[in-house]
Amino acid sequence: MQTTEAPSQGKWRFLREALTGTQQDFTQGSLSRGIALLAIPTILEMGMESTFGVVDAFWVAKLGSDAMSAVGLTEALIVLVFAIAMGLATAASATVARRIGEKDPEGASIAAVQGIGCGILVTIVLGIVGATFAPQMLSWMHATPGTIATGTTYARLILGCNIAIVMLFLINGIFRGAGDAAIAMRTLWMANLINIVLDPCFIYGLGPLPKLGVTGAAVATTTGRSVGVLYQLWVLFGGSSRVTVARRHLRLDWKVMAQLLKVARTAMAQYFIATASWLTLARFNAAFGANAVAGYSLAIRIILFALMPSWGICSAAATLVGQNLGAKRPDRSERAVWLAGLYNMAFLTLVGVGFFAGAPALVGLFRPEAAIVPIAVTCLQYVSLGYPFYAWGMIMEQAFNGAGDTSTPTWINLFCYWLLQLPCAWYLANRAGLGPRGVYLGICGAESVLAVVAVVLFRRGKWKEAVV
Repeated sequence: MQTTEAPSQGKWRFLREALTGTQQDFTQGSLSRGIALLAIPTILEMGMESTFGVVDAFWVAKLGSDAMSAVGLTEALIVLVFAIAMGLATAASATVARRIGEKDPEGASIAAVQGIGCGILVTIVLGIVGATFAPQMLSWMHATPGTIATGTTYARLILGCNIAIVMLFLINGIFRGAGDAAIAMRTLWMANLINIVLDPCFIYGLGPLPKLGVTGAAVATTTGRSVGVLYQLWVLFGGSSRVTVARRHLRLDWKVMAQLLKVARTAMAQYFIATASWLTLARFNAAFGANAVAGYSLAIRIILFALMPSWGICSAAATLVGQNLGAKRPDRSERAVWLAGLYNMAFLTLVGVGFFAGAPALVGLFRPEAAIVPIAVTCLQYVSLGYPFYAWGMIMEQAFNGAGDTSTPTWINLFCYWLLQLPCAWYLANRAGLGPRGVYLGICGAESVLAVVAVVLFRRGKWKEAVV
C-alpha cells in the first residue's frame, strides 16, 4: 500500500533541509522552492548579523548618551569597512555561483582562495589606520568631547580588528554563492551567541571579568566574530561544503584574481557610495546634538533588524541569477528575480506597517533616556514609509550583483544617494528648518526613487551579458 506524507511532516522535512544544508541543484526544479531553501537560512543569518548591533545597543543604552553616541558614530565609520567587505563578498559570491552553475567546483575553489587573499591584504592596512586615528575619526563625525573620551578605545578595537568583519562577510558570501546558505547561517549564529553571552560580562564586569564599560561591547563583538571566522576556515578546509579548499589551491592565480578584482572594484565603489552616503547623513544628524545621534542610532538599529533578514530573499535571488547564468539559463534567472521581488515586497510592507504603528513600543524596549525616545520614534516612522519600495530596490541591485554586473548598481547609487538623497536631506534639515526629520525624509524619498530606477534598468536585460 502506498502511503502519503502528511503536509506537516513535509513542511518539517523541508525546514530541516533548509537549516541543515541541501544538495538541491538550483539550476533545476521549482524556483519558489529554491528561493526558500536559500532564503530561510540566510534570513536567520542576516537576522543574527543585525542582532550584533541590537544586543550592543540594549546593554550600552544603560550607560548614557555618550556611550550610545560613541557606538553609533563608530558603527557609522565601520560601514566603510562593510563597503569593502561586501564588495569583495559580492565578487566572490558571483564568481563562485557562476562556476557552480557551470559544474566547475575546482574553479569555484580557486576563486574562493583569491578572494580571501585579497581580503587579508586590505584589512591589514585598514586595521592600522583605524586603530591609529580612531579619536580623530570620531571628532570628524562631530562627536562631543565626552563621546570621544568615552568611546575612543571602543572605536580603536572595532576598527583595528576589522579583519574579523571582512572575513565573516567574505567567506559567507562564498558559501552563499555556492548554495551553502545553511553553513553561513551557522557561522553567524555561533558568532552572535558568543557576543550575547560576553556583552554583559565585559561591559558590567560579571564574575571574574573586568568592568570595561562601552569598551566591553567591542571586546565581546570582536571575539564572537573571530570565532566565527575560525569556524568558516575549518569548514572550507574540512571538505564539508560545496567549495572545498585544498593545499593545491593556496597559490596566486593572477588571471582569476584580476577578473575577481575587476568585479570587486565596482562592487566596492557601489557599497562605498552607499555607505559613505549613510556616513554623511550621520554627520548631518550629529549637528543637532548627542541626543539626535543616540536617537538616530537606536532607530537605525531597529530598522536594520528588519532590513537585514530581507537580505536573505535578496541573497537567494543573487545566487539563483549567478548559477542559472552559469548553466546558460538566463530566462530562469529573470523569473527568479521577479518572484523574489514579490516575496520581499509582501514581507517588508507588513514590517513597515508594524514599525509605523508600533514605533513607541519598539523604542521603549531599549529603555533609552527620555530625551532620546521622540527622536528615535520619529526616525523609525519616517523611514518605514518607504519599505515597499526598498524591497524592490534591494532585490534589483542584488540581481545585478549576482550576475556580476556591479557597474549598473554603482551608477544607480551614485545618482540616487549623492545627487538626490544628500542634497535633499541637507536642504530639508537645514534650509527648510525640519532638523533631523529632514534627514529621515531624505532617506525615504531617495530609496523610493532608487527602486523605480533599478526596475527600469533591470527590464532592459543587459545584465545577462555580464562576464565573471
